[in-house]
Amino acid sequence: MTYLLVQNDTAPAIQANLTRSHDGSVIDCSDATVSLKFRAKGTTTTLFTLTAIDNQSDLENGIAIFYFADGNLDLDEGYYEGEIEIAFLNRTVETVYETLEFYLRADF
Repeated sequence: MTYLLVQNDTAPAIQANLTRSHDGSVIDCSDATVSLKFRAKGTTTTLFTLTAIDNQSDLENGIAIFYFADGNLDLDEGYYEGEIEIAFLNRTVETVYETLEFYLRADF
């Protein structure tokens, strides 16, 4: 699935349902910081990082919601990708295996 975005928008939200790949169980993120690292496809430089909103009931049920801030999508038209990382309070880090795909188009 490719998420479609428009340059300079600040309203889009990305919702990720976080589950373990080996058994499909929900990842309880209530004691974690969930981040989305965003970069141009095919590159290694992170352009920005979004942090999931702090809504404990969603995070407890493995639902992470990310909002783009002003200036985040002030980028060239093209393909981008994202990686979700979960940093738990006990200092363990879990990276969600599946990479998110984005296409950013120019505004009218």
